[in-house]
Amino acid sequence: MSEVRVLLVDDHPVVRAGLRAMLTGFEGIAIAAEASDGRAALHELARLTALGEVPDVVLMDLQMGDGMDGVTATAEIRKLQPAPPVLILTTYDTDADILAAVEAGASGYMLKDAPPEQLRQAVLQAAAGGTALAPRAAALLMDRISNPGTSLTPREVQLLELLATGLSNRAIARQVFISEATVKTHLVHIYGKLGVDNRTAAIAAATQRRIIRPPGARG
Repeated sequence: MSEVRVLLVDDHPVVRAGLRAMLTGFEGIAIAAEASDGRAALHELARLTALGEVPDVVLMDLQMGDGMDGVTATAEIRKLQPAPPVLILTTYDTDADILAAVEAGASGYMLKDAPPEQLRQAVLQAAAGGTALAPRAAALLMDRISNPGTSLTPREVQLLELLATGLSNRAIARQVFISEATVKTHLVHIYGKLGVDNRTAAIAAATQRRIIRPPGARG
């Protein structure tokens, strides 16, 4: 069996070193290149593609300091021809992060505290064209399929994230290019689904249920 070649993307050198050591310790997996953020990953992909050495999987962190984040990079990678599958590897397991990654085209979503064997399997599954999901990610997506009427939509999750930053309805409307009246309608639906009746309670409920990250944990 040929080796599965991985492009490793993470802004922390120590984390990259640990992942590199772990992955190369598995038979059949090799590191094709490394990058410290999404933009650097795109540059590496262009370089490898020019050499005829497109990696089989991009293992992508979500948040990478001031550099291009993993969701944006995933969306850009999926536009490429050929476009290698992207497997997200992160510490974040909120609905907002999972949905954003899936919508961007990620083939899988794993957490950094996953056992090494699970991560190995996830890399191999992604390289083979399959889907690899952490238990919370799988549960979220199954719940959305089973209960489409009661699950928050991606737009509603996005608005909750903006609410948590303290933006007014008018500012939210401007940021997502919808009317203020539409924002208010969305909020009514959000409140109903969360069983609350105001912004503060909505943010608290969404944070407690891990729909969004706690305010101040969005860097």
